Amino acid sequence: MKIAVVGLGRAGLPLAAVIADSGFEVIGIDVDAQKCELINKGVNPIPEEIGLDELLTKHGGKSLNATPRYEDASDCSMFIVIVPLFVDEDHNPDFSVLETALRAVGRILKKGDIVVLETTVPPRTTETRIKKWLEEESGLTFGEFLVAHSPERIMTGYSISRLKEFPKIIGGLDEESGKRAFEIYKKFVPNIHRVSSARVAEFIKLIEGCYRDVNIALANELFKIAGELGINFYEAREWANHEYCDIHLPSTGVGGHCIPLYPWFLIKELERMGKFGHARLLRTSREINDEMAEYWAEKIVLECLKVNKPLHEVKICVRGITYREGVKQLYESRNLVVAKRLMEKGLKVYVYDELVSEDEIEDMGLRFCKPEHADIVFDSFRLTTRIK
Repeated sequence: MKIAVVGLGRAGLPLAAVIADSGFEVIGIDVDAQKCELINKGVNPIPEEIGLDELLTKHGGKSLNATPRYEDASDCSMFIVIVPLFVDEDHNPDFSVLETALRAVGRILKKGDIVVLETTVPPRTTETRIKKWLEEESGLTFGEFLVAHSPERIMTGYSISRLKEFPKIIGGLDEESGKRAFEIYKKFVPNIHRVSSARVAEFIKLIEGCYRDVNIALANELFKIAGELGINFYEAREWANHEYCDIHLPSTGVGGHCIPLYPWFLIKELERMGKFGHARLLRTSREINDEMAEYWAEKIVLECLKVNKPLHEVKICVRGITYREGVKQLYESRNLVVAKRLMEKGLKVYVYDELVSEDEIEDMGLRFCKPEHADIVFDSFRLTTRIK
């Protein structure tokens, strides 16, 4: 069986490599032709992804061939689509990239083929938009081809191990779609579980992200309350956490491609239905987490006043601007928001990150310095002040 993986990003490329390592012939499709060339030479374009080097050395340009042309995958019988879904400035999903990819797949779709969407989407997207785009472009009717949803559940940097060990779910638009997708997936994902529908599979991934967002918001709010009451939050958290309680760590908010976005998929969907009161906790959590950048910016300004220098001469270093340790990505980085807030206040702000070079930082319009050369050092969890 020949399988196409559409989208060779941080989720799609590890998946394609794992499928190839399981004995399938894989065609990887990505708009980045240069990335495709590297993959076909066995070169890993995501070096921080543990285990991917070995798989691409073994399969790149052999059982895994990358191409920017959809027509090169016309003889595949399964198409796994895993391209980005972003939100606009009003937090509404932007389906443009996903629609382009699905319509391109539709143009090469044949009777008997199956399409599996791995992109995280709002509920009912698979049964409405995805099905519609495929039918319009292929000229086929659903039933002549099959459709399922299996949201990615990887963790960037550990994608290979997550695909091999972590529970993964899949649900079809109908019984036949679900069964066939499950039977194929279990050949390269050992811990796969079939749920009753694509809509349930969509919802499962979203509520995982909502759980994390709400609990981080709770930690942030409790952290602020503890500060007002003169209580060491970290000491309290240490003894509050046990088998039945898991208070998360506070931070500058939530960054990355996942958790800050997924609650909005549900919030906006319920608002469109006129059920404004059904997602109040999700909206409040999003607001609490987004407001933490301003909260920390204000705390840093107050800390600067303790340094024996004019305020505008105090050297502040924001340490860590990638959204997660070990991942060289800045998407929705809250520490980066903190740095920019401080710059807007006219303060002397520098940034440092072990994953980002001095030149790359300066190319962003930021200033670089090592933490030991600053008066104030801030990361996501603590402020350090050198009193002069």
